[in-house]
Amino acid sequence: MSAAILLVAIVPALLMAAAFFDLTTYTIPNLLPGAMVLLFAVFMLILVAGDHAMSWSEIGLHLFAGFVGLLLGMGMFAVGWVGGGDAKLLAAALLWMGWDSLYEYVILAMLLGGVLTVGLIMLRRLPLPLPLVRIPWFARLADRDAGVPYGVALAAAALQVLPNTEVFRIAAVS
Repeated sequence: MSAAILLVAIVPALLMAAAFFDLTTYTIPNLLPGAMVLLFAVFMLILVAGDHAMSWSEIGLHLFAGFVGLLLGMGMFAVGWVGGGDAKLLAAALLWMGWDSLYEYVILAMLLGGVLTVGLIMLRRLPLPLPLVRIPWFARLADRDAGVPYGVALAAAALQVLPNTEVFRIAAVS
């Protein structure tokens, strides 16, 4: 197995971990988006040194997509729509997806975020059965004053879009 494929295979695990942490604690540890950024840098170094290198303009578009994700995330954080971990996860995910997949990812994340929000609103209108009340993270999800763990939607959208990106295609042939 090539190093590029191994690095790309770690990204879905980091996304699933981010979703799990956000769902159960309403936080995304900085280590997760940070590791995604670091893995991307190593991945790019491997590509530059190998036969399947991306052009500098393609790499630049990935960096630009990550920067746009950071700006979007910071804006949404500033108005209270998402948490800081969500903003960082958005930027890290877009770094991997690149400019070509930015629109698809953002639209899908918004749709999944809407479904998640509606689902939580419905859950929060129902009385929780006693066994579920005893599970702290589930009780927090059912709390009407709690927010929405938007990292779940961001991670789910990334898991859907990433396999169709040029980064994954390049890793498969390297």
